[in-house]
Amino acid sequence: MKEIGSEVTLPVCVFSDSKSAMQIAANPVYHERTKHIDVDCYFIREKILQGVITTSYISTQEHPTDMLTKGLTRVQHNYLNSKLGLCDIFSPS
Repeated sequence: MKEIGSEVTLPVCVFSDSKSAMQIAANPVYHERTKHIDVDCYFIREKILQGVITTSYISTQEHPTDMLTKGLTRVQHNYLNSKLGLCDIFSPS
């Protein structure tokens, strides 16, 4: 981020709607169910232990990234748009 002239305050908070993913990332204990997890999980776990990243739970209904990854109802889409401060420039005022 420094290369593009942006300042980042640490720790960076990563929001997730998966409590199990947060537990796997934070817990260094080996589990049978996690033996096939890719290197990115270990990278995130290392950054959590270093204090560079923190994780926070956010409910699925409140997660704005769902706009880009899921088919939503119009009501849910408009709600998440408003959370991001987006507005329809073509809508009559």
